[in-house]
Amino acid sequence: MDAATQTFDRLRPRLMGIAYRMLGSVAEAEEVVQDAWLRWHAAAKDALQSAEAWLVSVVTRLSIDRLRAAKVRREHYVGTWLPEPLVGDSAPSPEQLLERADNLSVAFLALMERLTPEARAAFLLRDVFDAGYEEVASVLGKSEAASRQLVHRARTQLQDGRPRFPVDRAVHERLLKSFAQAAMKGDLQELKDLLAEDVELVGDGGGKVPSFGKVLRGRDRLAHLYYAVARRAAGTLRMVPAEVNGMPGLLRYVDGQLESVQSFETDGERIVRIHSQRNPDKLARVRPI
Repeated sequence: MDAATQTFDRLRPRLMGIAYRMLGSVAEAEEVVQDAWLRWHAAAKDALQSAEAWLVSVVTRLSIDRLRAAKVRREHYVGTWLPEPLVGDSAPSPEQLLERADNLSVAFLALMERLTPEARAAFLLRDVFDAGYEEVASVLGKSEAASRQLVHRARTQLQDGRPRFPVDRAVHERLLKSFAQAAMKGDLQELKDLLAEDVELVGDGGGKVPSFGKVLRGRDRLAHLYYAVARRAAGTLRMVPAEVNGMPGLLRYVDGQLESVQSFETDGERIVRIHSQRNPDKLARVRPI
């Protein structure tokens, strides 16, 4: 392996981490990184001051271009768009993609959809990957002052949706274990006890499978929904604990087939939000458990 290939392989996790967080798709992130590799292979490397800065800049700009091209598709997406989940060893792990799991979660990536492509890039580079404003400005082709404004506006836009209180992982796992058992048994009262009064369910079917076109809200409504699934799929329903984007989550199987990947936000006592990915195109990489 030559020095240029070694350098690229060393930086690949960081590049994949940027591309996946920008695009919410493993396949698209891999295509961006592959395109960056081709450009790196053809580049005059001796003239580069920093290989890392050059590659980060290329991957970020390619990701921005892809997001702009995808804007029309996502505007006409059937229902709510959620990112492709990273489940266990079915895709690059959070460790491979670098940085903290809370900046890789489905909830975080769904929030990022509020931002323009350039604001998304500026926020990720600064707040997730700890780039200086000078580097952010260089990548985006803007002044440092303009880059600071982009990051500030992005933080403001995301502020309301971020979890207010960190939840211990063991607490999160215990809540989900209880919820999985209640969901499989169809225990209506236990389901209600585990859900916050204003709990939300966000689903993504992509127009490929039945799903809700809007956010469902309310403890009773969601408890009855999970109760109905347990009744309808009696004897064939499994809720399997799994690592979903670096956080505890559940895989729901019906009649032996993966029906959804579900990630959860909690306040430490009850579940406050559920993201349910049902689009089969986005479940294709998930290996059966």
